[in-house]
Amino acid sequence: MSWRPSILSFLSLTIINPTVALVAKTGVSPNLVTVLSFLVGLVAAYLLAQGLFLWGALAVLLSGALDLLDGALARATGKVSPFGALLDSTLDRLTEGAYFFGLLWFYLQGGSVLEVLLIYLTLLGSLLISYVRARSEGLGIQGDVGILARGERLVILALGLLLGRVTLALWVLVLLILVTFLQRLVYSLRQARNIH
Repeated sequence: MSWRPSILSFLSLTIINPTVALVAKTGVSPNLVTVLSFLVGLVAAYLLAQGLFLWGALAVLLSGALDLLDGALARATGKVSPFGALLDSTLDRLTEGAYFFGLLWFYLQGGSVLEVLLIYLTLLGSLLISYVRARSEGLGIQGDVGILARGERLVILALGLLLGRVTLALWVLVLLILVTFLQRLVYSLRQARNIH
């Protein structure tokens, strides 16, 4: 989407690049930042499970900010590696799963069937989006098309938590994840027809 690169460019110029420059001077490795992002994500999951949505939202945003930082730091310091890329992708999936597990736990305690169903659909859709991308890229097809990437999913979740509109945020996530999954699947299937 055309708006995504412009937002990333703005964030890179104003926040990410200056932060990367500071962190690079400390000698902290990108992989350590990746692990720290995951650990903060686990704290977020615990807070969400306790119903502490405001603090959980702040932890989700901090974890997401660290996730943006690790890749930029790896590129800036010349430490991009297959190990780091695999570690980052794997912990990203685990972190996102932890957020929704925390919410799931909270809503299960209250017997909230609708929210539990929406969380399940959100998790399933997120897995499908990631799977289609990974499988497509394994076939040499660009797989990151669609309106809702992981970053946008986390922003919608955090906004819902901050505004006290978690159910609405889950509905938005389910609908946009479905659209994104279909976009990626249709695009990838069309490209796959041309592979011999």
